[in-house]
Amino acid sequence: MTDISLSGQPLWQRILQFPLTRLVVLGTALFYFMGWAQARLEQFHDSPVLNAVIQIVLGVAAIGVYVAYQTFIDRREATELSTPGLDREWAIGALCGAGLYTASAGVLMLLGIYKVEGFNPVLFLLPNLSMAIKSGVFEELLFRGVLFRSVEDMFGSWVGILVSSLAFGLLHLTNPGATLGGAIYISIEAGLLLSAAYLVTRRLWICMGFHMAWNYFQSAVFSGVVSGAVSDPGLLKATIEGPELLTGGAFGMEHSVVALVVCTTAGVILLLLAIRRGHLMPPMWQR
Repeated sequence: MTDISLSGQPLWQRILQFPLTRLVVLGTALFYFMGWAQARLEQFHDSPVLNAVIQIVLGVAAIGVYVAYQTFIDRREATELSTPGLDREWAIGALCGAGLYTASAGVLMLLGIYKVEGFNPVLFLLPNLSMAIKSGVFEELLFRGVLFRSVEDMFGSWVGILVSSLAFGLLHLTNPGATLGGAIYISIEAGLLLSAAYLVTRRLWICMGFHMAWNYFQSAVFSGVVSGAVSDPGLLKATIEGPELLTGGAFGMEHSVVALVVCTTAGVILLLLAIRRGHLMPPMWQR
């Protein structure tokens, strides 16, 4: 449950440190914080540099809230956000995110579905940077840092993967171009992949790096629609014509069977690595 023994602590303190309390209190705080960040994202849409700075500041503040809760309420060190190794783990995650999206787009290129017709100005790389920062930081803090860890503390890693993946997919139903199929695909491909990435390292930096890079390359580089929400043009001028099963339609690549296969395969590989390292946790009644 926590990194220290609960024996001898008063009842009120044990209640505060129970995983369900963390889920409700910290989860609700970060959820509303994320909504506020989304509002600022839309408010400063036409000022991309300022928008990115605002999202970085809000992201750091959210990380501070998370660490403060772990330190003063859960009475544990937030090792999942400790800074040694941050740059390396974030970079590995970012390379994986960029690589997996590029591989998915590459398959569509080979099939003649994704066609590059030219390039937009380099400044087109800026507008979606703030979106990538916001989604990478807030969604990983909420879904892997709070939801996954809290459910895992109670019911073990397997239930944590299932619950956090389903919730992560369902969240995307709130996007303007959302589809049930897209939400289900995200639950499978991204939910598993990001949970497995966390389990391999037991840290959130790699998840944040992957999430940011996938969303950034999808929008700012390949001009794709991000989960039925962001559709601003990026660096590449491209046309995407083909069956929705392959293109993902209005929802974007996350609803493509190509991304489903590519990302789910990567998630299974990472999950096997986490199992091999002994990083999965049994339910609380077996510990």
